[in-house]
Amino acid sequence: MEKLNYKVLKESGYKGYILEKAPEKVMQFGEGNFLRAFTDYWFDMSNEKAGWNGKIVLVQPIANGLTELINAQEGLYTLYLRGSQAGERIDRKRVISSVSRCLNPYTESGFEDMMKLAVSDDLEYIVSNTTEAGITYDPSCNLNDRPASSFPGKLTQVLLARFKAGKSGVVILSCELIDNNGKELLKCVKKYAEQWDLPAGFIEYIEKDCLFCSTLVDRIVPGRIRDEKEAARLEEENGYHDELIDVGEVFGVWNIEGPEWLSEKLPFKKAGLNCPVVPDVTPYKKRKVRILNGAHTGFVPGAYLAGFDIVRDCMHDDTVKGFMNKMLNEEIIPTLPLDKKDLDEFAAAVSDRFNNPFVNHELLSITLNSTSKWLARNYPSFIEYFESRKELPKCLSMSFALLIAHYSCGISALDDTGLLCRRPAGNDYYVKDDRAVLLFYYERRNSSAASLVHDVMSNEAFWGKDLTEIPGFEALTVKNLEFIREKGALKAFKSCL
Repeated sequence: MEKLNYKVLKESGYKGYILEKAPEKVMQFGEGNFLRAFTDYWFDMSNEKAGWNGKIVLVQPIANGLTELINAQEGLYTLYLRGSQAGERIDRKRVISSVSRCLNPYTESGFEDMMKLAVSDDLEYIVSNTTEAGITYDPSCNLNDRPASSFPGKLTQVLLARFKAGKSGVVILSCELIDNNGKELLKCVKKYAEQWDLPAGFIEYIEKDCLFCSTLVDRIVPGRIRDEKEAARLEEENGYHDELIDVGEVFGVWNIEGPEWLSEKLPFKKAGLNCPVVPDVTPYKKRKVRILNGAHTGFVPGAYLAGFDIVRDCMHDDTVKGFMNKMLNEEIIPTLPLDKKDLDEFAAAVSDRFNNPFVNHELLSITLNSTSKWLARNYPSFIEYFESRKELPKCLSMSFALLIAHYSCGISALDDTGLLCRRPAGNDYYVKDDRAVLLFYYERRNSSAASLVHDVMSNEAFWGKDLTEIPGFEALTVKNLEFIREKGALKAFKSCL
């Protein structure tokens, strides 16, 4: 079967939207599955729905990447968005045509092409997702490197070329999963400007003419069709061979921090897409961490003890789902600073996302490092609820006891893989966390519930504070842990409803 390109796509009988030629308006550092299922999709939809008429040039951020594959397919690839929406099973296929080409700046021609694009009159945006480690300042980078090894170094080279050519500033949309990603990226660029002794006018250019936006991205991207039979069936249906097939969930939101005028400049609002421009992304990150991630950490350790293996099955159990919804609606959402309607809609989408019929999200994989996760995701909601209501939140308190139960259930060994425990159903499982956490529980494998709870809660290395100082929390946790051990996790969930 022939490889996907524009000629082959036409011959396949594809009836969807395609834009073959348009000005190259975006330089994108990153060519992996996430950006292709996320930002490139938004721009592709903007071409169709808003007449944006733009193309994206991908730049390979490290020496090994997908440049040859992408260019062999003329930038085309098939994207499947799959999941559940308002309880309805969704499986959408779209051939993405917003990408024009990919550059490898580690080759002489690729570097030259990147610098030519840098001074193009058509260039408006620079997008990046170079992983959490990508936004780092590496002092070994030099101005004359071709290219600078770090992403901020490359970006400085690009912006300097644009500045010297007298071209207008650009909007930089940073998608890396770190706090204040845009602000941190700007800091790195300014460090290179200082290190490389660049003109004062360049600093003014990046601060006033360019706009570095912090953004919050939210879409689960499995990235490929894992079932070989299904992959073969889809290829037969498509009528072409696609080495760049991408898969993402239906849900997606891109919160972009910026001034009001940016909302009108970006094509997303006109296209009706879920990409709001907001003054500050911090509340939206808090919403994601506390609702989406907090829901996971709040019920998953207990659900695994109760005999469930994947997230979707939990959403089909009235008790576990009821516990999650009560925790979200009555204990977490009231502590958040956003509009309640917005929060309720986000929480409702969480149930759909967890019920994705195409993703078998294993509970045990989610429990990795649950100690630090509970502290970051659930403790802030717990303590804010307690301080405002002067009472302990029932579900969040139980989630803490379930966490301890998960780490201490039938401990038999500690080895290089992790802490070997045994589920009530009889099968062994490994708890995985920092070695100090695992050793802590292993040394207390024969402790009573009261002794274990006291040691866990008073361990300031875990929590940064002594949780036994919270009035009533220690006694309630002992009671909850004893209940879990005697009656089981499912009945513990039910006791909160």
